[in-house]
Amino acid sequence: MSFTVVIPARFGSSRFPGKPLALIDGKPMIQHVVERAKEAGAENIIVATDDERIQNVVEGFAQVCMTSVDHQSGTERIAEVIQTQNISGDTIVVNVQGDEPFIPAENIKQVATNLANAPQCQMATLSTPIVSVEEVFNPNIVKVLVNEKGESIYFSRSPIPFERDYMMANPNKANTALYNRHIGIYAYRANYVNQYVNYAPSALEQIESLEQLRAIWYGDKIHCEVAVAPPPVGIDTPEDLERLLETI
Repeated sequence: MSFTVVIPARFGSSRFPGKPLALIDGKPMIQHVVERAKEAGAENIIVATDDERIQNVVEGFAQVCMTSVDHQSGTERIAEVIQTQNISGDTIVVNVQGDEPFIPAENIKQVATNLANAPQCQMATLSTPIVSVEEVFNPNIVKVLVNEKGESIYFSRSPIPFERDYMMANPNKANTALYNRHIGIYAYRANYVNQYVNYAPSALEQIESLEQLRAIWYGDKIHCEVAVAPPPVGIDTPEDLERLLETI
C-alpha cells in the first residue's frame, strides 16, 4: 500500500509568524514533519506553500510545490498540488500539517492504511480519548462521534454526545469515557479532493467552523479510529514551542 503525504505550510500566522521555519534541535520545524512522513513510509512527500522563504528552505531536503496565495484551506492547497503534479486519482493522499513536528509516524501510516481498507469511505481521520471534563466543554477541542462501522457521524465543538439525564442534573460535569477528541490528520483519494473542493461550503461547517463537516453534509463518509500513538501537543505560539521543548 503506497501513499503520498502533502504538507501544507503557511508562513503567515497571527500568533506565530514563520512557524514552519522555527528551529527545533537546529532544524526547521517543517523538516521534522518531512522526517516523520518518511518514517511513516510515504512514497512521495510534497511540501505545499505559497511563500518563497519556506520554498527556499524546503528545497534543501524535500520536494516543494508553490501554490496560490488565495487558498482558504489546506485542502484547497492540496487540490492544486494534485492537479499540478498530475497525481493519479486513486492515489491515497495524507494531509499532514506543517506545524506538527512531533506527529507520530505510526499515525500517518495508520490513517492511510485505514482509508485503503475502507473503500466505502471517501476520507479517513483519527481521534484520541478525552481525559478531562475541561476538554469536554472546551470549544477549541473538537469532539467526534463514530458509529459501529467506524464512520464519523458528526464533529462538534460542543459536548457530543450529551448525556441527558446526568448532564441536565449536573451541568458542569460529564463522563469523559463517552468522549473522543478529533485529531486533524486526513487521508483522501486524490480524485475525491477535487470533488470536495468543488462542493459549495455547507451551513454546518460555517456554523461550527469545521471544514470536515462539508463532507458529512454532502453524504460522504469519513472513517475514524482512535490513534495508535498519543497525538502531539499543539504548537500555536512561540511560548507553546518553548514549553514543549522543555519536556523533551
